[in-house]
Amino acid sequence: MSRKESPEINAGSMADIAFLLLIFFLVTTTMNVDAGISRKIPQKQDNPPKIDINERNVLEININKNNELFADGSTIELKELKQIAVAFIDNGGGLDIHKKACDWCEGKKENTSSDHPTKAIISIQSDRTANYGTYIATIDVLNAAYLSLRNKVAVKRYHKNYEGLLEDFKKSNNSDTSLQEKIKEIRNMYPLLLSDAEINN
Repeated sequence: MSRKESPEINAGSMADIAFLLLIFFLVTTTMNVDAGISRKIPQKQDNPPKIDINERNVLEININKNNELFADGSTIELKELKQIAVAFIDNGGGLDIHKKACDWCEGKKENTSSDHPTKAIISIQSDRTANYGTYIATIDVLNAAYLSLRNKVAVKRYHKNYEGLLEDFKKSNNSDTSLQEKIKEIRNMYPLLLSDAEINN
């Protein structure tokens, strides 16, 4: 008996099809981009300048290994931090480096809190075993505190909040110099002065 030969399958075009499918999936697939923190780490200085800082101008925030926050001499909840930071920054209880009082501050002007927003430093110290998410949440709350103060003073001066000024500046393709000066002025009134360090155990 003669054997029947099985017909051969022409697989010559399979490589082309596979290649086209690969290109299709590469073009149509979206990649998740992890968002980071837009902060620059300062370079180490060989001979750092000595800065004379009054103790009342530093608000210390500590995050311990149990992810608990300590500020203003006691344990606090994260939701309380914004108001504590705003009260500290906006205290206006003294003079700035040019010997001028803060005429836009609405704080209590206590002699135990910061002299001026340009001198108010918030120091964040985190235990190395603390949850990174707690640290990020703390930074977010402090940024929100600064933003609320900037919004408030911008509305008073320019009848538009700080975020609105930034949006208008972006719409002008960063070319409107008058808006740029307003934004710079608001930032100078409430400069973001955050210092972070790790607690060594």
